[in-house]
Amino acid sequence: MTRSGPDFVQSLQRGLAVIRAFDADHPELTLSEVAVATGVTRAAARRFLLTLAELGYVRSDGRRFSLTARVLELGYAYLSSLSLPEVAEPHLEALVAEVHESSSMSVLDGTDIVYVARVPVSRIMTVAISVGTRFPAYATSMGRVLLAGLPDEALAGLEIKPLTSRTVDSVAALRAELARVRAQGWALVNQELEEGLRAVAAPVRDHTGAVVAAVNVSAHATRTLDSMRRDLLPPLLTATSKIEADLAAASPGLRR
Repeated sequence: MTRSGPDFVQSLQRGLAVIRAFDADHPELTLSEVAVATGVTRAAARRFLLTLAELGYVRSDGRRFSLTARVLELGYAYLSSLSLPEVAEPHLEALVAEVHESSSMSVLDGTDIVYVARVPVSRIMTVAISVGTRFPAYATSMGRVLLAGLPDEALAGLEIKPLTSRTVDSVAALRAELARVRAQGWALVNQELEEGLRAVAAPVRDHTGAVVAAVNVSAHATRTLDSMRRDLLPPLLTATSKIEADLAAASPGLRR
């Protein structure tokens, strides 16, 4: 995306793009691969990589580059400023102890959800989830709760890609689902993010009534949808209500 504002620093944008070029599928990259992934010249990519290496964010064996653990400081600066996970975690732990299924909290970042707290009981996804994990909001129960708290125009330009055979297949279908979520106050997603995974989520609102986070309970698809509504949803709604009460008590100084 092209930016033209007088205060926009393009070199910073490109430097961050270099960091984002590395991911789980590409933990190591050559100079040429970084240049292609970020759309900059080899000379520019080299300058960014060497600068990041001097700052301690990147290492190199002479040919291939990879991120160092110091990159975690960039995300931790945000996560450590949050009060939401601190408030929510005891309630997530109590919820998990009651229902014996994993529970997580996430916030919305653009069109993705980002996990800010998680209490697992077992691994039921092929992708390991931890604080900082991102998923497309449209295919997740927490994402739909968070998207439902936004105006419809927030979905303009959203690109939907099928993650399973059950994934919602259009923005129109997503809008209809979000209307249902708004009306009932919770979301249930059946194997749209990953086959074999079902999840139910509810919103967490601040003292103004704005949706600031979502909490879910996830389960293997051997647990029926009726069972999730009957056995998991009521304890989930109780947990989010308690989180909201604690948030209200902490307002107005709560950091999000």
